[in-house]
Amino acid sequence: MELIQNTPDLSAYLAADEAVDHHHPLVRETAARLAEGAADSYDYARAAYEFVRDTVPHSQDADDPRVTWRASDVLDRRTGICHAKAHALAALLRAEDIPTAFCYQSLRHDDGGGHVVHGLVAVRFNGAWHRQDCRGNKPGVDAQFSLDGERLAFPVDPRSDEVDYPVLYAAPHPAVLNALKSAPNRAHLWQNLPTTL
Repeated sequence: MELIQNTPDLSAYLAADEAVDHHHPLVRETAARLAEGAADSYDYARAAYEFVRDTVPHSQDADDPRVTWRASDVLDRRTGICHAKAHALAALLRAEDIPTAFCYQSLRHDDGGGHVVHGLVAVRFNGAWHRQDCRGNKPGVDAQFSLDGERLAFPVDPRSDEVDYPVLYAAPHPAVLNALKSAPNRAHLWQNLPTTL
């Protein structure tokens, strides 16, 4: 699949906004701490990815009712669904000048009924975009940071009408962000996430 930027301006993939608040002190402190042990930008990107994947539990897996959407809140509260974790990872990567995009899949819902939009990011290295999924591993899910072939949490199943969307967004998709911002708890969010983009 060819990934398509929704804007040709690469600087848009480094920008801060209300969800990707990479100028927030907690984001900057976390980025600086991760950068201390990194040999180069690739090593930093892998460290940031593993930090978000492994130290911020996916709220569904942890049965945490809280909803986060702003990167600094995800890092502070240490909880979030895939979209929130993607916002946190994007903020950490953009804080160190690594272009990062938001990308999405439509997957069958956990309960088997219908579909739900799943969020991940893409990082730009060596002139190409590489999708990464930091949702968090669990039995049956083994996502890894990779620039040499995708190691995503959920490969799509076209027979189940699952879809990989090719668009790389510079900002979180408005439908996803609105669902996160308006949800009083995860149970409500789970019923109101977009099913398609």
